[in-house]
Amino acid sequence: MSDHPELALNGGEKAFASRTGRAQPKVGVEEFLSIAERFGFKPDALERLRKTVGNEDLEGNGPNLARYICAFPAPPKGEEFERLAKEIFGVQHALSITSGTAALHCAFHAVGVGPGAEVILPALGFMATSSAVALLGGKPVFCDVDESLQMDPARIEPLITEHTVALAPTHHWGTVCDMDPILEVARRHNLKVIEDCAQAPGARYRGRHVGTLGDIGCFSISAYKIIGGGEGGLVITDDEHFFARVCQLAECGGLWRPDRFGPPRWEGELFPGTNYRLSELESAVDVIQLRKLENVVGRYRRVSRRILRQLRRFEEITPQKVNDSAGEIGYMLRFFPARFELGVQVCEALRAEGIGASMRGPNRPPDWHIYSDMVPVVGADPQREWRPGRCPRADDLFARCIGIGVDQWWSDTDADCVAAGINKVLAAYCTPADAPPGWL
Repeated sequence: MSDHPELALNGGEKAFASRTGRAQPKVGVEEFLSIAERFGFKPDALERLRKTVGNEDLEGNGPNLARYICAFPAPPKGEEFERLAKEIFGVQHALSITSGTAALHCAFHAVGVGPGAEVILPALGFMATSSAVALLGGKPVFCDVDESLQMDPARIEPLITEHTVALAPTHHWGTVCDMDPILEVARRHNLKVIEDCAQAPGARYRGRHVGTLGDIGCFSISAYKIIGGGEGGLVITDDEHFFARVCQLAECGGLWRPDRFGPPRWEGELFPGTNYRLSELESAVDVIQLRKLENVVGRYRRVSRRILRQLRRFEEITPQKVNDSAGEIGYMLRFFPARFELGVQVCEALRAEGIGASMRGPNRPPDWHIYSDMVPVVGADPQREWRPGRCPRADDLFARCIGIGVDQWWSDTDADCVAAGINKVLAAYCTPADAPPGWL
């Protein structure tokens, strides 16, 4: 017998023909039960699950919750989420992403926001929009609002300079911006339009989904919004080059590219990026949430419109301006009392009627939904550029606005009771106006 066994390469026996150690899944039943526990299943239900399933029931080596590695037969949920988004919104490109803030960061970078660039955005809306601009070294420029609480198209043009790169209309709080005049200004000055739709997925403007009117649409699909179970976001666009730049910033490893290590297909395609990939766990939840969007929005619209049609007009009350009554979601009813003192009385009386109502008032605490309080972006110096008073309409309307939350699950009877309660309270403190009822 030779002291030198023949190589398997030359027909000899394999040194390691088969394994004897049995692998266990890296992510298995215990992790699944931990998720089930986080879902809120009761202890007895968890025990039933524990007795029903084991690691041996898993396919192969068990699941992998990363986007590009799927060790089970089902297709990646991230891809399913994106296919569904393209279908719902009617766009060419969609990317699932970790948050609405990440979506904005990628979108602003895609259209060229960088050091010295300016982006015009509304004085009301969550700080994430301005923060994403500042994160890129750009300068947020706040535009005052009108009584829709949205960016006032008539106030945009005086803010445009040679450094302005983009407009960022924000469809916040379930309502929509007046997009036609905003887009007209953008076209006239060759500016890009990034729609921040974090708080209005499913809203429409003149029949079109918000997020599809500008160059790029950004959404938050999260537990804090009308759909979403945890943390997640979505970017949509019809522009191939913008989408490539969004993907590169969101996932600089290049796994999104047809040829991961290939040279740039055009100037500006490749640059240092980060990792905003949405996990398969979030995608699995959010694909179901996205399928529910149409019905969720439909329920909100049904309830809010039923209430609004019944509300009477009063001299001292101004309903929120609506830029598209058929397109807004309607998860909040808002109106402006003529005086703060009246607003305090109305809110107190509404709550006594069982109707949740709130108004910030003149001595409001800080809030990162108004430009002057966005300290991480504008600073804390009392003499800072964006101190209170720079956008007086936003200052006034945000403080004076009364908000009433709408529940999508209210019955017609519930909606009728809410409408009657609002009319009852306003009639007790206000002067009836010579106008037909209905706030639509």
